[in-house]
Amino acid sequence: MAKNTKRITLYKQIWARIRYWQNLRDVSDAELASYLQVGERTLHEYDKSAENVTLGRVDNLLYVTGMDFNDLMAL
Repeated sequence: MAKNTKRITLYKQIWARIRYWQNLRDVSDAELASYLQVGERTLHEYDKSAENVTLGRVDNLLYVTGMDFNDLMAL
């Protein structure tokens, strides 16, 4: 891969899928924040820099919604 090629990191991909899922399901920011067990302000920080999204937060979302990680990434 060329050094000039900008890649999308895994945490950005995961966060984009979470936001896409939120949009598809018409889930409010407050509800998404409760699923992830964070504050709404933290969601906006994740929008700027998703590198702080932890696997624990993603796992909380998957557990509460009954979704599988593969389902999330297949969106």
